[in-house]
Amino acid sequence: MKSLIKILAIAIVFVAVSCKKDTVPNYQFMPNMYESGGYETYGEAAFRNGLEAQLPAEGTVPRGHVPFDIENTTEGYDLAKATLTNPLDSTQVDLVRGKELYDIYCGICHGTKGDGKGNLVKREKILGIPSYDDAGRAITEGSIYHVIYYGKNAMGSYANQLNEEERWQVVSYVLKLKADLEK
Repeated sequence: MKSLIKILAIAIVFVAVSCKKDTVPNYQFMPNMYESGGYETYGEAAFRNGLEAQLPAEGTVPRGHVPFDIENTTEGYDLAKATLTNPLDSTQVDLVRGKELYDIYCGICHGTKGDGKGNLVKREKILGIPSYDDAGRAITEGSIYHVIYYGKNAMGSYANQLNEEERWQVVSYVLKLKADLEK
């Protein structure tokens, strides 16, 4: 019996070793997973009509985007300052959320109190940020929203970072800071 087991073990080893052949690749179960056909980046296979990256149809609006009809000009700023009002009513305004967003995006320059003394101003990285209660500025809901949307002077636009509802939350919080500074 022991000799039969030894013979069987030797036969199994012999069969396993004799079937291995390094000069021929092993069988591939799914060859298309290993050898895929290459595509030219903007070639015929990617775009059926042969054109490069497609442009959206004229007049279309991307999903989730709400167009802002006031232009990025001085006249547009004055128009927004005079006519634009917050569409959120008092039940939708969340000053806690507005403070969170303000601290993330605005507080570094404008300061946590809106006095223009943020960390970057204290370190003299940015200069000339006025306080919200400056009489010469006379900021309104519309002017704040316009500046958040387009930016002004050295301040860039935050339209990509904040959606429309978040921008109005920040506007409400900035007006609260302005009222606190004017007390």
